[in-house]
Amino acid sequence: MASNEEGSSVEPTPPVQVVYCQVCSFPVEYCEFGSSLTRCKEWLQKTDQQLYDKYYSEEALQAKIGTLSLEAQEKLEKETAKKEAKAEAKAETALKKKMASQVTIKRIERNKRKHVTSIHGLENFDVDLKKAAKFFAQKFATGASVTKNPQGLDEIVVQGDVSGEIVEMIEDGVGLLKNVPKDNVVEVEEKSKK
Repeated sequence: MASNEEGSSVEPTPPVQVVYCQVCSFPVEYCEFGSSLTRCKEWLQKTDQQLYDKYYSEEALQAKIGTLSLEAQEKLEKETAKKEAKAEAKAETALKKKMASQVTIKRIERNKRKHVTSIHGLENFDVDLKKAAKFFAQKFATGASVTKNPQGLDEIVVQGDVSGEIVEMIEDGVGLLKNVPKDNVVEVEEKSKK
């Protein structure tokens, strides 16, 4: 192991503090490569005016653009506008899909007096199915699990007839179910086939 000479004392360099954008999760100097540059700029201007001036003030932008030709500048502006429009359209279609999807709560008869409640469609509203199954199991003091239904989709199966209580929990926005709109809930009763 080599040791430092006694006469020279080298100061260790402190670690670099990197600020990450809360919109695109890139470091702020790389936000321009993301798909939401205008929202990133707005966020940075609100949170850290000094960094905003460093990267997006008129002088900084002119210094960056000064190295590009006019054609390259126009092309860059078009690409940025196209990326942002595409990202907005994608977010809008995701929101439409989310609002169009439904949560189906089925009451399935097992035997004469035994029932099982099946819930599917919660994953469309950003509900973690395993956590929801555990929540239902604790709430109703029954068994609850995540299984695949015949269509191949994940669903939560709760032992017992608790469909009414689950609908009430969704309407009240209890716990994990606060993001599920009550208009998208459908209650179905299924009889066992003999």
